[in-house]
Amino acid sequence: MPTSGGQGDGGYGPLTILDQYVVKEMLSPFLLCIGGFTIILLSGYLFDLMDLVFVKKVPVSTVLHLLGYKLPSIVVLTLPLAVLFATLLALGRLAKDNELTIMRMAGLSLSRMIAPLLVLGVIVSGITYFANEKVVPEMNHKEANLIRRIIFQDAPPSVEEQVFFRDPEDRFFYIGRVDSQRKELQEIMIYETKAGSFPRLITAATGEYGDNKWCLQNGTVQELDDQGFVKGQVRFQEMELPLTGRPERFFGQQKTTNEMSRQELGEHIDLFQKSGLQVNDFVVDYHLKLALPWASFVFVLLGAPLCFYFGRGGRMFGVVLSLIIMFLYYVATSIARSLGANGLLPPLLAAWLGNLVFGGLGIGLLSWSR
Repeated sequence: MPTSGGQGDGGYGPLTILDQYVVKEMLSPFLLCIGGFTIILLSGYLFDLMDLVFVKKVPVSTVLHLLGYKLPSIVVLTLPLAVLFATLLALGRLAKDNELTIMRMAGLSLSRMIAPLLVLGVIVSGITYFANEKVVPEMNHKEANLIRRIIFQDAPPSVEEQVFFRDPEDRFFYIGRVDSQRKELQEIMIYETKAGSFPRLITAATGEYGDNKWCLQNGTVQELDDQGFVKGQVRFQEMELPLTGRPERFFGQQKTTNEMSRQELGEHIDLFQKSGLQVNDFVVDYHLKLALPWASFVFVLLGAPLCFYFGRGGRMFGVVLSLIIMFLYYVATSIARSLGANGLLPPLLAAWLGNLVFGGLGIGLLSWSR
């Protein structure tokens, strides 16, 4: 096994031969996991697209475009999994061959041994965040619009639920629930910005929609000043909202939170929070866009100390342990998100709870190992 390069400080330099050796041991399973998980998830998505090919007669070239648009989001999803998988397999191999024991006998602490892996986890987390902000939302939007065009090629596009969109008159819309059969709306929020006047925020509990107008019921119209403060408020039982143009006016403008960057989602949240309405589910998603990329660092922090206890279990044990950790992490994150969206937890805590629990457990195991 390579040594630390003969440094008199026990290998505590910024980058030693030992660091390079540990990182190199991790790179192969890391890249293998990215490729493997990407192929599996992309194949599952391709299986879902087969209905479009055989029922809608969608050309193969269109399916390839959909796969290309989906690829960035799949790769970003596999990065934290690949980091955990590689950490457990690499350190597990070193533990099984007694190389971790030799490092300890050479005077290296556990935290120093995993330092290069922690740095790699931070780098992968940064790459994940950058991709989620600059690449993935745009590709998701293109994919969703292409699917919408395919689905609605025989019928005009309809209003979708839990989607933000903007019309040609520079009005921002959000509809919580939509009943397409009855053409009924629930949880309606509309932010109007008209030249020469103050913006208006219209909220309504229910409504009905047609081709050229919406009929809103049981709502409030708030007039805002240029700083966003409410300067006037009027309640209404019924209100008719005229819409110009054809139903296709919203087509291509609709966006889910997955199709928006963190900055863009934050701007929409600011618009609608001015009404005093609770939009906790969007606030949780806003914070998750920063919290989830840190899963790579958290997985290294938790996976590395576990290898010191169970590393001799072999490769298969590392695979099983990584799957268990991933499952528990994403289940905990999903439960916390649900609690935050329903107001049972503060949105910021709900988004970061998984990282705090699993990262704290990793720090605890690392401290106990000392």
